[in-house]
Amino acid sequence: MNATGVKTDLRRSRERMVREQIEARGVTRPEVLRAMRKTPRHLFVEEALIPQAYEDHPLPIGHGQTISQPYVVAWMTELLEVAPGHKVLEIGTGSGYQAAVLAELGAEVYTVERIKPLYEQARARLDALRYDRVQLKLDDGTLGWPEKAPFDRILVAAGGPKIPAPLVAQLGPAGRMVIPVGTSRRNQTLCLVRRDNGRVIVRDLGGVMFVDLVGTHGWQAS
Repeated sequence: MNATGVKTDLRRSRERMVREQIEARGVTRPEVLRAMRKTPRHLFVEEALIPQAYEDHPLPIGHGQTISQPYVVAWMTELLEVAPGHKVLEIGTGSGYQAAVLAELGAEVYTVERIKPLYEQARARLDALRYDRVQLKLDDGTLGWPEKAPFDRILVAAGGPKIPAPLVAQLGPAGRMVIPVGTSRRNQTLCLVRRDNGRVIVRDLGGVMFVDLVGTHGWQAS
């Protein structure tokens, strides 16, 4: 198959992913569906895994980390209700795919990764793909990015034993945060955290399974 044929096949796979894995499970916001259709997920995985890029499961990206299942990316993105111009903090850059989806929504994205090789790979990949609305930082994600706070939205792509206090503190008025939380390292509940008239409201949305949120306000590195 020539290059044009490969691109067409990947585009069809991406469209099928959105239709069968995401829309069929109840993600409905048009802007989220557009972002998932536009973001080239196959460019955020290793070359050997490209044939699996649009399948219904997470994929390894090295260093014990994964790129999340497409539906989970879309679901968390929809829950955030991102609008153009929103300042969004992402904890756990990983491959850079989630940051790219957020940027496609018109957000100013600030993303923190603690694993240096993943940080370097994601920075190079996002630069090459011209995601100029994404800024990256190598640091302990449980501390957030205080110099850039407050944030309209925060997305945490790893599960910890509690909601880190610095992230709550960096959430702006009427802000929303989506974060997996659980006392087990492999069994968490996805939580939606909202600021409403000075109050912090936490809503449980169901069971999920993420890699560990490691840091000062998360799990200790093993």
